[in-house]
Amino acid sequence: MPEPLRVFVCVPWSQRLGGAEQMLWLAVTRGDRTRVRYSVACLEPGPFEHELRGSGVTTYAVPCGRLRDARATGRTIRALRTLIAAEQPDLVLNWHPKAQLYGAPAAAGARRGDRIVWWQHGVPESHWMDRLATALPSRAVGCSSGLAARAQGALRPHRRTFVVHPGVRTERVEPVGLGIPAGRRVIGIVGRLQPWKGQHRFLRALRRLLDDGHDVHGLIVGGTAHGFSAGFADELEALAGELGVRDRVTMTGQVDDARPYIGAMDVMVSASDVEPFGIVVLEAMAQGVPVVATASGGPLEIIDPEVDGLLVDRPEPAPLAAAVARLLGDAPLRARIAAAGRRLAVERFDAAAMTRALEDELHALTAEAH
Repeated sequence: MPEPLRVFVCVPWSQRLGGAEQMLWLAVTRGDRTRVRYSVACLEPGPFEHELRGSGVTTYAVPCGRLRDARATGRTIRALRTLIAAEQPDLVLNWHPKAQLYGAPAAAGARRGDRIVWWQHGVPESHWMDRLATALPSRAVGCSSGLAARAQGALRPHRRTFVVHPGVRTERVEPVGLGIPAGRRVIGIVGRLQPWKGQHRFLRALRRLLDDGHDVHGLIVGGTAHGFSAGFADELEALAGELGVRDRVTMTGQVDDARPYIGAMDVMVSASDVEPFGIVVLEAMAQGVPVVATASGGPLEIIDPEVDGLLVDRPEPAPLAAAVARLLGDAPLRARIAAAGRRLAVERFDAAAMTRALEDELHALTAEAH
């Protein structure tokens, strides 16, 4: 039997809080270790590193400090270079543009400059970090969606891109108890509390549904993460009070596993401006919960409209509320879409399919390097 591919991963986070972290977690912990053996260097030591180590993965803590601190940045790159030189991996996989800024120079210094791949989970919009990450050496850039790959391909210098859609755990879980009155329909939204995710639009859609006579309760799952959009949670609380829906909304804050909360929903809404992919859309489908999403970004690559989900043309309260009302008012439609969505998640987007696809891409890139 051939030796497994050795992949050294550089990751910037200390916690598993979002879709990119979840995708990496599943790839590393649920992959076939006879095909790929991962080791992971975390630039922020913390729970994520401990979880990976507890699953049997070799991990390293390499604190990075701030990018603008030249001395700290140099120390981090040297520490990574030492680790890469010792491991002599077949590939260095930098999981995020920030990780590429440290991992690429380190790999080049360890004479692995021709073995660099990095992962672009988001949709780049000419941010300086995306441009600098692209300028550094890499064989290819992996992307979570065709949208991300097209945007990444527009940056210069041109780098080869490939797409591996994120996968999800598809086993059913027991819904969490929320203490919501029996008979009241629960509509929910899941994601980091950031304006582009659209929780404020979700609250306004909830108000419209209540005004139209629907007995509904809103469930907002997620909290602040990585220091993004500080204060937005307070703004949402204030908006709920302004709209008079505070007693019709539950805000969970950050949760370790959103699936039990998704399972408690009758309908899940994705109200993002442009969703890079939409892992929570798949998580809802896997739990048999019908989804309303915006017809842009990742949801366009997941949902067949009217078959396994509903799409609206823009992420605004009126069309979102109308689509939710349609599902709430048509039980056969709701059941049909829920069943089709679950089939799609199980057959095309489960974690095993994702890990195999990523392993195939990494093996192909390694074969090209020899």
